[in-house]
This record gives sequence, structure tokens and C-alpha cells, in this order.
Amino acid sequence: MREALSLLRSVCWMIPMLVGITSVMGFLSLLSSLVDSTGRLQHRVASNWGRMLMSVFMVQVRLTGAENLSPDQAYVFASNHFSLIDTPLMFGFMPRQFRILARSGLWKIPFIGWHLNRAGHLPVHRENPRLAVRNIAFAAEKVRAGRSILVFPEGGRRRGTTMRRLKTGAAHIAIQSGAPLVPVAISGTAHVLSPGSLHLRPGRVDVRFGRPLRTGSSDSWTARELTDRLRREIERLAAAQPSWDGENRESEATR
Repeated sequence: MREALSLLRSVCWMIPMLVGITSVMGFLSLLSSLVDSTGRLQHRVASNWGRMLMSVFMVQVRLTGAENLSPDQAYVFASNHFSLIDTPLMFGFMPRQFRILARSGLWKIPFIGWHLNRAGHLPVHRENPRLAVRNIAFAAEKVRAGRSILVFPEGGRRRGTTMRRLKTGAAHIAIQSGAPLVPVAISGTAHVLSPGSLHLRPGRVDVRFGRPLRTGSSDSWTARELTDRLRREIERLAAAQPSWDGENRESEATR
């Protein structure tokens, strides 16, 4: 009975609110792009969008490890990926502005695609290797210019607990730009919205940032070596998530 009521709340309240909030905030994002060509204002709109959705979904969010990040450094963030809500989660709670590198199909979705295009986010054309290489080079230029990039290197949402073999795009961007590569571990979003489901469940989510992996000229990484280390770091971070009932709550951010 409780599960049925939860599903009813998801279908009759949360999903309509998701559509409505996304439509309104997408329209505001388009308007903001007319007065700010840098994408910074649009990112603020997207941040509010993400936080509003987490509030509607009754999701509590805790960040740890943000102290590992320098405020003046551009980074390549690479995160594991469980759920469709990972994207609004990261927009809402990442401790800095960023641009996302994501599959080109997202650009075909009304409002979301319009926001991504006008805000300067970067599509990946996986079906075209030549375009994919150009996408990575362009992303590296953005990072060198001071703009952080977020990548989900699993290449799609994971089903199950085992990470997919990570694609090397994030490592290539970090190496080409000379920027540090930051491992990010998300946990809890698969419970809130599992792949292929319309059932949004309230829950607790953790986002944990690891220590940046240096990729400067003095560090001779290959893309695969760096990607393998990235995977180990993400897995370590995910396994080390502190309990919500424990004493380590100084970095908690709940909404």
C-alpha cells in the first residue's frame, strides 16, 4: 500500500511538477541568454532548477570534499552516473559553475536542448568518431580558457552496482588542457529514480569530491592510465561515503 501511494504521488505530483518547473526555468534560461552571452546567468537559472527539483522530489543532498577544490582553478569533473536526476543534482549542488559534456541526443529535447545550446554546453557525437575528437579538443579549449567541464565517463546510466568501463574522453580533455581531473562519486540517486522508471522516491543523496588528479606537463599520463586511476578513485569515494547517522556531518548540505 505504501509503495502504491508513493507511485501515485510520483505520477500525479512529482512528474507534472518536473515538467512544469523544467518548462518555466527553460524559458527563463532562454530569456537570460539574450542579456548574458557568457552563460553564467543561465547557469544560475539551471542551479535554481536543480535545487527546485530536488526539493519537489523530497531529496536531501550532502556534499563532501568540496574543500579539495581551489576557487581559481578550472577542473575537469568526472562522475559516476546512476539516474536521470544526476544532471539536475549536479547543476543544483556543484560548488562552482561548469559546462557539461553530454550525448548529443539531449540537444533534441525541448527546453533542455535549447538551454544546453544557448548556455554553451557541449554535445558529444559518439556515432561519429571524427566529430567526437573535435568535441574533446573544443572542450579542452574551454577548460584552458578557465571554464570547468563535467563529464559522465560511463557513457550512460548504470544498471546495477558495478561501474561500466569508463570512456577516456574526460582524461583526454584533462591532458590536453593541463587541468586537474576531479573524481566525483554520486550515491543514492538510483533509489530516487532508477533507470527506466517513472517512480520518484524521496531519499538521501551524497556527492563526494576527491582530490584532483594532476595532468600537467610534468605528469606523463596516457588517457587510459588516467582513466583507470579515475575509476579506482571514484570507487574508493563511493565506498567511503559517511553514514547519514554518523558524526561526520560538518559538510552536510540539505535541501
